[in-house]
Amino acid sequence: MNLKSRNWIVRGGVAVGIVLAGFAAWHFSDRGALPEGIVAGNGRIEAIETDVAAKAPGRLLELLVDEGQTVAAGQLIARIDAANLQAQKSEAEARLQQALNAISTAEAQVAQRQSERAAAFAVVRQREAELNAARKRFVRSETLAQEGATSVQERDDDRARVEGVAAAVEAARAQLAAVEAAIGAARSQVIGARSNVDAARATIARLDVEIRDSNLVAPRAGRVQYRIAQPGEVIGAGGRVVNLVSLTDVDMIFFLPEALAGRVALGSEVRVVLDAAPDDVIPAKVTFVADVAQFTPKSVETESEREKLMFRVKARIDPAFLARHPRQVKSGLPGMAYVRLDPKTPWPDNLATLTTR
Repeated sequence: MNLKSRNWIVRGGVAVGIVLAGFAAWHFSDRGALPEGIVAGNGRIEAIETDVAAKAPGRLLELLVDEGQTVAAGQLIARIDAANLQAQKSEAEARLQQALNAISTAEAQVAQRQSERAAAFAVVRQREAELNAARKRFVRSETLAQEGATSVQERDDDRARVEGVAAAVEAARAQLAAVEAAIGAARSQVIGARSNVDAARATIARLDVEIRDSNLVAPRAGRVQYRIAQPGEVIGAGGRVVNLVSLTDVDMIFFLPEALAGRVALGSEVRVVLDAAPDDVIPAKVTFVADVAQFTPKSVETESEREKLMFRVKARIDPAFLARHPRQVKSGLPGMAYVRLDPKTPWPDNLATLTTR
């Protein structure tokens, strides 16, 4: 081999070496040979989805939001026709007034019966006094008749008078008992009327809740993902109207092999880098590590990793970051999650600076 050929071989080797060195530098600096204490797993962003549904059946009158619109917690989203509920409420209010009138009537009857009892009691006292006087008169008549100072007829008349007044006393006592029974019945009517008032008020309160529930509001801040129903449609109980995706409860779901998952503690710091935004570093914290392993999901692509059991890990994206980027929240975006197992381990340069824009 001549000198010229040797020079070309040397130059070619140097060029290949430079290319390999450049590739290695790119591989370890960009994708990263991660330092000890930091592990990575790939996964997807998942935002909590909420269905806003009708509690009671009815016709959808208005749908006040569009797909993609951001809504605040408690914001009115849709209205269900509540005319039937309003009619039921009017009927319940009429029953309430009727029950209140019944209370007044029953209480008036109680007062009347109490007056009658006082009069009946006075009659009983009067009849008892008459009976006492008749008995004394009869005793005197019987004594005089025995002495021959008065006639037997007068004595018999006094005995008959005693028996008659005694019967009048019993009649007066029976009348008093009847009046007291009437008072008890009138008081029962008062109790029944008050129960009807309570029932009517409970019905009105329930209808107020149902009428209020006919105005569908957002249970949390979020973005409208789907309009499931349209105005004019009849919605059944539990029928979905709008699907919301949360703007504050967003997680990165990723998987780690069993050798690494056991070292991840709840609250561990996480950096998320999405495929759609490789230059953005998103802060998160571990909130869940599965207790049971599962086979590697489809999102892990290498054959060697498919042979391992993986643990599902959930990292909650920092709510403050989400509040600054509400329009960028999208469920299903793939990316990488980097977990710092040791708080003392510094982040690599490409993960150290969080996205602030």
